[in-house]
Parts: sequence; structure tokens; C-alpha cells
Amino acid sequence: MMPWQEELKLNPVPVLLKKNEAIKYFTLRDLLDKKVESIEILWELPAVKKSLKKQKSNGSWKYPSEGKISQVDYTQYQTYLILSELVEKYGLNKNHESLKKAADYLFEFQTDEGDFRGIYANQYSTTYSPAIMEILIKAGYGDDPRIFKGFEWLLSIRQDDGGWALPFRTRGKNLGEAYQSREVIPADKSRPFSHVVTGMVLRAFAAHPHYRKSTAAKKAGELLISRFFMPDKYPDRKSKDFWERVSFPFLYTQIVAALDSLYYLGFSKSKPEIKNALNFLRQKQVENGTFDLKVTRGSDKDLNYWICLSVCRLFKRYYMKE
Repeated sequence: MMPWQEELKLNPVPVLLKKNEAIKYFTLRDLLDKKVESIEILWELPAVKKSLKKQKSNGSWKYPSEGKISQVDYTQYQTYLILSELVEKYGLNKNHESLKKAADYLFEFQTDEGDFRGIYANQYSTTYSPAIMEILIKAGYGDDPRIFKGFEWLLSIRQDDGGWALPFRTRGKNLGEAYQSREVIPADKSRPFSHVVTGMVLRAFAAHPHYRKSTAAKKAGELLISRFFMPDKYPDRKSKDFWERVSFPFLYTQIVAALDSLYYLGFSKSKPEIKNALNFLRQKQVENGTFDLKVTRGSDKDLNYWICLSVCRLFKRYYMKE
């Protein structure tokens, strides 16, 4: 066994190799360092073809039900969700025509300021803007000037402490009030950062080979670490329990997603908080090798195994790192 496998209570690799072809592919490539075929082999899987069949001619995917809030762009939200599935689970990139169409669709919502607007009606979204950027970067758009513009906006809208928050929340506005406002609500930058928001922003930084090395990302990473397993400063996903509520692909900030980003920002297990978080995950491993975490969002029957793969990637990275 590799050193990282010995850090776990059980070796999870055998069960991962028995799962679907995509999980098997990434287990061989990412965990066992085996030579694998081109990622394009995954693009032919039935799950990919099923998703692409539902794509609209403009590159979008329709939200599965009628949206309850008229000001919210549910189609943009659904397109982001499907795109993240295709990129994270099947490795689609801009060489795939359908992905290019989806990327073009999402870029239509980028404002002159650099943010992606619409999911929070007319308000700044320091959550979904970086989430969309992360997936576009992973799909091969990291050198696109529009991505650089997005980072410039993110850096310009930081709180004074170096983290991020939802601007309308720093003004004490709830979602309903924000959606109804015709004017963009500016941030009160003197208010503290939100770890939920900061963690989502840092995923975009972590995905980018240049911005992950920035002083701003490192400082924000320290702030994120300081809030491990603590409640957020703002109402959204405030309970500390949300640290343990995981999903894949990653969406909101939780412990697996946070550790993933922090590794790429240059942090190691020499940080006591990171070592404690890895110990927390180790103790969550159960008899079949997977991890007993609170799974949220998604109907994929193999979601537990995708999360297991994500945790294993963490252990390999942190315990193989010099």
C-alpha cells in the first residue's frame, strides 16, 4: 500500500475500483498513479450522453421545475450545476463542443465589472460567481481574459479583513430584500468575512495556477482555517454542522471542499487545524471503506463513492507532500 493508504483505518481502493467507469478511471489515475486512456473515453459514457441530450440550443439546461422567485435566473443556476457534473465527474473540457456552448452561455452573464450576475437577481454574488469561474477554469478557460476580469472583481470586493462575504448580507439585508432591490447593494467592507463565502471564492483561486499563489489567497486561506467547524458570521448556512454536510461536485463550503482548496493554496498538514480535520475524516471511515458523512444534494446513487474518492485524494495529497 502507498503511505497515504496506511493513514486510513481501511484501504478504500478495492471498493472504488468496483464502482462506475468514471470512478474507476480517476481511482487508477489519481490514487494509484496508473497510466490511463485519454479522458475523452469518459465522454462516451451513457450518463454524459443523457445530460447532453437535455442541453438547449443556446448551451443552457432548463431548471427541472418552475422557479419560485421570478428575479432568480434558475436556468443559469442549472447550467452551472450540470456543467460542474460534466467537468468534475467526466472531465469534459473546452475541446468538447457542448461544453464550449455551455461556457459561452455562462459568460453572457458576466458584467462589465467582472462578476456573474443573475442567480441572486441583480445583486453581487460572491458565491456563484467564483463557483462558475472555478468550473470554467477546470474546463480550460484559465487563460481567458474574462476569467482574469473575474479575479480582478473578486479582489476588489474583499472585506477589509481579507476574506469575502455576500455584500447584501453585510448590510443586514435578507434574500427577499436583496431580490427586490433594483440597485446593487454595495458591501460594508468593515464587516467580518463569511467562511462560507470565502471558501467558495478560494475554490476559484485554488483552480488557477497563477492566482493560487497570490498573497490574497494565502491570507484568505488562513482566515478559512481559523473558522473550521465553527458557525458562520452570517445567516446563510450558519450552523457549524454545515462543515460536515458534503456533496460532489463541491458547491458550498464544507470540510472536504475546504481541505481540497487549501492544499492547492500551499497549506500542509503541519497546520494543526488541517491535521485535526484529516483526523476527523479518518474517524468517519466505516467498514466498507467509505466515509460516514452527511451527504447533501444530488441523486447519484454513487455519490458516497465520489465523496470517498475526494477524501482519498486529500489523504494522498497531504500525506505524500514533502
